[in-house]
Amino acid sequence: MKKTINLSHGNGGRASKELLDTIILPCFAKEKEFAFSGDSGIFEFSNLSLAFTTDSFVVSPRFFPGGDIGKLSVCGTLNDLAVVGAKPQVLSCAFIIEEGFSIDELQLILNSIEKEASANGVRIITGDTKVVNRGEADGIYINTSGIGFRNSNLHLSPQNFRNGDRVLVSGTLAEHGFAIFTARNSLNIQANILSDCKSILSMTELLFENTPGIRLMRDPTRGGLATVLNEFVYGTKFSIELEEDKIPLKPEVRGLAEMLGMDPLYMANEGNFVAIVSEEDAKKALDLLHSHPLGENAADIGRITNTYPGKVILHTSMGGKRMLNMLIQDLLPRIC
Repeated sequence: MKKTINLSHGNGGRASKELLDTIILPCFAKEKEFAFSGDSGIFEFSNLSLAFTTDSFVVSPRFFPGGDIGKLSVCGTLNDLAVVGAKPQVLSCAFIIEEGFSIDELQLILNSIEKEASANGVRIITGDTKVVNRGEADGIYINTSGIGFRNSNLHLSPQNFRNGDRVLVSGTLAEHGFAIFTARNSLNIQANILSDCKSILSMTELLFENTPGIRLMRDPTRGGLATVLNEFVYGTKFSIELEEDKIPLKPEVRGLAEMLGMDPLYMANEGNFVAIVSEEDAKKALDLLHSHPLGENAADIGRITNTYPGKVILHTSMGGKRMLNMLIQDLLPRIC
């Protein structure tokens, strides 16, 4: 049977990883001087350490509680640079637009892009626009790319993990995924959930400038926290053990998750990060986050161990244990 792409290949979970590892990366990841990470490519140029990233945005609906595709297209790329310790400098912005798309709606999206870029001190210096026939795209798709400078002495890798390292998250989880879900589905549910869509740059800069013990950092977008943590320990001798009671969730998110039977640990976030921090620096890092206006709900939710190599284990509020695997089933396509 002929192999084809399906929606699960785009959900950030196991199928996405298999597509990248077996099909895509073997074609491109051949040059030793380039380091491929989950968020940005790291390379040296004229004695400078640079991070480069690109991301495409197809979110549906285009306007959702807490944001829109324009804001998301800037924040998503800035956040990918932020978690590798880079200071974003410039962005590109390209559009694929369906014939018949509203100029007024396009202007709203452009205004949102400009507002978010300006707020984060970055310039958009190049781009592209293509128009396709009516019915050949769903309104508008956006691609943004970004480049930033970083400290050449910064080495973020699972190879840095040590027993006892702590798992920190910068805020409450799963809000973007549930905001998209409620906006997309006409349900008779009173759930005032806003996407967490925002730039995390000011928070990550605060940590990188003041916390030497950061081992690794990611923004848990597609596939959610559980999938990203699985990527952290995949193929290593380490495991991650989480405490369910310590994972920050807003009451409305927790309630909706229980009502729908959906696990918030697999729902996307667009304004949060998860960091592995040395045990000795974890309290300082958490205090720094709590001092930041966007980090008041930051939490220490678990630790690095070697008890279950390559696995992520959740210690439940009922006193049991549950293995968290990578996302398999596509719960919510086109969330970013």
